Amino acid sequence: MASKAASSCRLVFCLLISAAVLRPGLGWYTVNSAYGDTIVMPCRLSVPQNLMFGKWKYEKPDGSPVFIAFRSSTKKSVQYDDVPEYKDRLNLSENYTLSISNAKISDEKRFVCMLVTEDNVFEAPTVVKVFKQPSKPEIVSKAPFLETEQLKKLGECISKDSYPDGNITWYRNGKVLQPLEGAVVIIFKKQMDPVTQLYTMTSSLEYKTTKADIQMPFTCSVTYYGPSGQKTVYSEQAVFDIYYPTEQVTIQVLPSKNAIKEGDNITLKCLGNGNPPPEEFLFYLPGQPEGIRSSNTYTLADVRRNATGDYKCSLIDKKSMIASTAITVHYLDLSLNPSGEVTKQIGDALPVSCTISASRNATVVWMKDNIRLRSSPSFSSLHYQDAGNYVCETALQEVEGLKKRESLTLIVEGKPQIKMTKKTDPSGLSKTIICHVEGFPKPAIQWTITGSGSVINQTEESPYVNGRYYSKIIISPEENVTLTCTAENQLERTVNSLNVSANENKEKVNDQAKLIVGIVVGLLLAALVAGVVYWLYMKKSKTASKHVNKDLGNLEENKKLEENNHKTEA
Repeated sequence: MASKAASSCRLVFCLLISAAVLRPGLGWYTVNSAYGDTIVMPCRLSVPQNLMFGKWKYEKPDGSPVFIAFRSSTKKSVQYDDVPEYKDRLNLSENYTLSISNAKISDEKRFVCMLVTEDNVFEAPTVVKVFKQPSKPEIVSKAPFLETEQLKKLGECISKDSYPDGNITWYRNGKVLQPLEGAVVIIFKKQMDPVTQLYTMTSSLEYKTTKADIQMPFTCSVTYYGPSGQKTVYSEQAVFDIYYPTEQVTIQVLPSKNAIKEGDNITLKCLGNGNPPPEEFLFYLPGQPEGIRSSNTYTLADVRRNATGDYKCSLIDKKSMIASTAITVHYLDLSLNPSGEVTKQIGDALPVSCTISASRNATVVWMKDNIRLRSSPSFSSLHYQDAGNYVCETALQEVEGLKKRESLTLIVEGKPQIKMTKKTDPSGLSKTIICHVEGFPKPAIQWTITGSGSVINQTEESPYVNGRYYSKIIISPEENVTLTCTAENQLERTVNSLNVSANENKEKVNDQAKLIVGIVVGLLLAALVAGVVYWLYMKKSKTASKHVNKDLGNLEENKKLEENNHKTEA
């Protein structure tokens, strides 16, 4: 019995060996798996009725088999061979599907499922492919800056832990960079980790930049194969500082050169359009052939009108690259003649001139006592109303803060001039005497009365305006009187008199009395006439009344006689 079993085992072993060496079995079948996932390999064979057991193996590079799993069809038990790299990673199901956990690169082999009967061995080979997605590419060792017209290393694009190895591509503004002699140099290399068998890909880029690359983004990508096919992963964008030489120089003036006035501070600023910009320049002032070395700014303090001119600046190492600007220092001069306090006599002539000297046309405004005049003052014959405070003011509208003003205080003096007038009250009882006075300084007025008469009110004065005012007095003279008005200031004392007659007053009073008497007499006569007319009227009315009464008595008597006659007849 034992010999029969041994014979059977030898037969099975021989069949396995012969199957492994001689029989091709089914066609190739590939299982793709991601790195770290579980590899699942179905047997792909129909289980025969007289199956003894199933078995899995893989083939070494030299073609020799390594058995890794066994499952009996009768005992339903699973045995795993002592293969160190697959310890605790295998699982053989009842339908003979083999699973390998935690897929590794070393699992890329040709595996074979074997179903054995007493008289035959069936095989189904499976090829395992393992894929590992690389890390996101990253641009490292980036150049701090790039210089135009120079081939310089821009940086390196690196992507790690890939299987199989991938390919790296460089992009400028989204367009693929192709190698170009003297302008684009790309060096690609890959390295495999001997333990993990994963690849690290590195691509360095040398690039000859131009000004067109300013603010242009550079990126790289890695293209690899995965279980589902080819894929591409892109890096983050990288923008590089582009250095280029200065090609043009410009000069600026602070503040704005249109608003510079005497006394201002001027700052000249020179700029180059290179990157990085120049830090030092030569500044050329008007009339000075030699430049002044300075930083990109140069300041002139408290400028005068003689600072007007052309200002220039240039590069220190390239004086032919120069910029210039014209600066005008605005000025404004005003001369008022005469000015200050001026005293003149009334009737005098006074020429007044306000002379303007400016860097451009200026506006001129005249004011008198804070009221704007329509034209400049001119005095051929001075009057008292011409006195006042005159101001000539000028300004440059385009230049803020540039204005000048001068003032003239004009005093017009004159000796007192007197004119006296008389006005009689409608009643004829009083007279108003007015003394009109002109003069400056303001004359003082005094009244003197010669003769008798009553002063009805005290002296009344008007306001003093433009060198004029008046004083008036009301009197009722009893006889002819003389009123004297005296006006006096620092220049002179002036006297004027006026005779006032009392007869005029009396005649007017008598005339008024006669008129009143006439009116009274007229009224009395009219009343007398009215009384006589009324008496005659009343007398006539009484006579007529008596006749009427007599006629009425006769009528009554006749009426009674008729009544008596009627009674007799009856």
